[in-house]
Amino acid sequence: MSTYPSIPLAQTVVRLCEAAGVERIVICAGSRNAPLTNGFVSQPFFKTYSIVDERAAAFFALGMAQQLREPVAVVCTSGSALLNFYPAVAEAYYSDIPLVILSADRMPHRIDIGDGQTIRQTGVFEPHLDTAAVLKPDVIHATETLLENPMQALLPPQANFELVKEIQNNHQKHNEIEIVRVLETALKQSGPVHLNIPLEEPLYETTSEKIPLPKVKTEIGVPQVASSKIKSLSELWNKYDKKWVIVGTLAPNCVEKKWIDALCEDPSVVVFTETTSNIKHPNAIHSIDTLLAPLEQVDEKWRKRFQPKILLTFGGMVVSKKIKSFLRKHRPQHHWHVDVKKAYNTYYSLTEHLKTTPQYFLNALYSAHKKGTSDFQSTVHKSFVQCQTLGEEYLKKVGFSDLKVFEVLSAKWASGYQLQLANSSSIRYAQLFSWPTETQIFCNRGTSGIDGSTATAVGAALASEQPTMLITGDLSFFYDINGLWNNYIPSNFKIILINNGGGGIFRILPGEKDSAKYDTYFETIHQRNAKYVAKAFGFKYRKVNSLRALKRKLPRFFNSNSVPQILEIQTPRKVNDTVLLNYFKTMASKSIFS
Repeated sequence: MSTYPSIPLAQTVVRLCEAAGVERIVICAGSRNAPLTNGFVSQPFFKTYSIVDERAAAFFALGMAQQLREPVAVVCTSGSALLNFYPAVAEAYYSDIPLVILSADRMPHRIDIGDGQTIRQTGVFEPHLDTAAVLKPDVIHATETLLENPMQALLPPQANFELVKEIQNNHQKHNEIEIVRVLETALKQSGPVHLNIPLEEPLYETTSEKIPLPKVKTEIGVPQVASSKIKSLSELWNKYDKKWVIVGTLAPNCVEKKWIDALCEDPSVVVFTETTSNIKHPNAIHSIDTLLAPLEQVDEKWRKRFQPKILLTFGGMVVSKKIKSFLRKHRPQHHWHVDVKKAYNTYYSLTEHLKTTPQYFLNALYSAHKKGTSDFQSTVHKSFVQCQTLGEEYLKKVGFSDLKVFEVLSAKWASGYQLQLANSSSIRYAQLFSWPTETQIFCNRGTSGIDGSTATAVGAALASEQPTMLITGDLSFFYDINGLWNNYIPSNFKIILINNGGGGIFRILPGEKDSAKYDTYFETIHQRNAKYVAKAFGFKYRKVNSLRALKRKLPRFFNSNSVPQILEIQTPRKVNDTVLLNYFKTMASKSIFS
């Protein structure tokens, strides 16, 4: 016989999560959340995971939600435990990932009176949530404890059973409405939500009696755009012969290939993609900075020649700073962004927010579209190929460095592996190279933080059931060591750790280098390696510090899947910035824009 929490609010939360299809629940250890924990682990519908570190737990849940494209819940006790969820909440908010935060709380009259594990939990994530609910405490549970407390304002001191029952019914109705609203928002808006759940002792009692509960609407429709709007935009689209399309972070298979083909085979359109767009086409410019870095250094007339009249964007955050800089200075007349939720004015020229999916909009735009005549795509693409060729010639002469490592990794990448990228150097180097067409690529680009890359990758690996590789830098890796502190790491999960002895990306940026201040507070030089971290968490460990060793060990590293593995690649700290900057200079050194 199934058992449920005897506390009505806890049972209501658990059972409405099931009704909403929130199947995966990540639980952090604690006592105040015991009714929720007991409720989730007692029901066969749920898949539950125990992770101690709240920050790692939230990113782990985010990684699963990233792959499943459905809500995943994370549960914690009261107090500062909740605050550790915040980095993942912010990432979920800016990456549109449905993360459901379930925080146990003390009763309202226990807050700010000096009791332990109490903070002001209501509204703690408010600027970075799609929605939240202030749930009302039960009064039919632990009623005597309530009445004995002179600080509480939930029941009058002489309340009889009928009044308690009436107040309880009002609270229950309020809670049901709010919980359903919040869970439906997570489903439909695909973003983070928060339920704060006040619970009173005793916390561990269970019951077989089920509370009658409402249904949750789980259907998600595709928002449509008025036909008159589509018609006017199509006329504009067909009118101009210089158009850019930029595809930011996008889950795989969001847009049918035929519509990507339509864009990429339109001679008036230049399509820019990033690794995290998961869109690949031979006509697309897949390495934006390979073109934009040289373009920054040539005559202004060329930059104006490449300036689009219409900019169409879809997908999430864009990595390339150079394309943002270019378009902010050379603004299009029209910028349309397609997204069901939001449109950022990234390029200072937004004119239309089309609240629908890219699939729907491209279908409407290109179903009856006729190709015009334009040499815009061919002109831009020719310059891109020339820049790329110069870069490839330069790479043949480059020694062991971060840039050379990424060239080798992209060229030798094994089929069937999902790629998870940490932020900072890893994601930026990855943008410069082509990866196999079938490789699905992910990165926490919502906030672009280094704090949860490992935990996210582990959660993603577990949910996808696909061999998964995380490429990370040393600071990202050591910062998120607790991302490995769990019992759910698949045997085919691997980490490539590129260790350049500090925050190497700071050497690329302007500023003083090689001073005590810089070394300590910016580059944060260290002498750590991952050998004993690997041993502590049950990973097989390999280390290379030369190009020859990397090429020799990489195939075996990809092919061995009996246990999780770390391949640490130690690169020379002081050459990486020079190698990368000279890479861009080389591509601009010849007059290719002529």
